Amino acid sequence: MFGTMRDDVRCVLARDPAARSALEVVLCYSGLHAVWMHRITHRLWKADFRLLARWLAQIARGLTGIEIHPGATIGPRLFIDHGMGVVIGETAEIGANVTLYHGVTLGGVSLSHGKRHPTIEDGVVIGAGAKVLGAITVGANTRIGANAVVVKDVEPDMVVVGVPGKPVGRGEKQPAGQPDLHHEFLPDLISDRLDRVLDRLDSIERAVNGSGASETPANQPAPDYAI
Repeated sequence: MFGTMRDDVRCVLARDPAARSALEVVLCYSGLHAVWMHRITHRLWKADFRLLARWLAQIARGLTGIEIHPGATIGPRLFIDHGMGVVIGETAEIGANVTLYHGVTLGGVSLSHGKRHPTIEDGVVIGAGAKVLGAITVGANTRIGANAVVVKDVEPDMVVVGVPGKPVGRGEKQPAGQPDLHHEFLPDLISDRLDRVLDRLDSIERAVNGSGASETPANQPAPDYAI
């Protein structure tokens, strides 16, 4: 137990440059407190003390602003940064070295009592406000951009942006055990596709004008496709 707690503290120090000491982390990090409380409530849940587990989880929610259902399975070294508004559902499964930012929801989209929440594999980073919904799997070392809504499986080593989330393969794979925290590097899918459409329109216009078609009528300005 104490080895696990040491690992939790070390992962915060490694991933948050604002953390100045282990004592500061232990005393001031709500995400860490929520994870530690979950380790207790999860054991109670597994031992069939489910009402007690839910009650303690509710107390932890009030103290930290982070709601983790006692039935959720959480691997080692989960780091919840800031944490306010994070919701993790009952059948969610989280691997090792995962990082969640505030406002993240690992939610369900079904009324069934079976598996209805996401599986998050090792090394995944989920940006602020992102929603991962349903019994889907997010592959290892994937980074999900802020406010993305992910409702389909994602392969490993992807970057996901948009609503609904669109996965894009990264140029280089992230080294194992090193979460990808470079949130400034996100693809702009809409802009890229608009640029392709405009390039295609330009090529069609050049082809039409080159075949002897009439030029732009007098007194009418040429179209400006620049954005």
